Amino acid sequence: MTDKPLLILIAGPYRSGTDGDPQAMAANLARLEAAAWPVFEAGHIPMIGEWVALPVLRSAGAGITDPLADEVLYPAADRLLAHCDAVLRLPGDSAGADQDVAIARRRGLAVYHDVTEIPRRVPQEIA
Repeated sequence: MTDKPLLILIAGPYRSGTDGDPQAMAANLARLEAAAWPVFEAGHIPMIGEWVALPVLRSAGAGITDPLADEVLYPAADRLLAHCDAVLRLPGDSAGADQDVAIARRRGLAVYHDVTEIPRRVPQEIA
């Protein structure tokens, strides 16, 4: 158990295996987001790189299939990992998620492969 909420990057397939199909990417994002509640329920703060990268791309007038996407998706995750305490790596082939795990390990961050591995946060009394 921990008394501090951890910022946990949820990493897994987003574009991988979709051939750029928006519906397949949306389904992958939904799978990533499905892990957000268990992370939050354990007392922590879930984060998904696409929650940052996709609005950045839109504000640049680009989409996920634009060449700019590679210049935003991976760097956004790298920048987020500078603030994260851990990574939850979901199943599935994903070069980006594998890269997130490698960065996390280099930085000494915890890497979990199942939400049950994440330590539950000790509830704090609200003053």
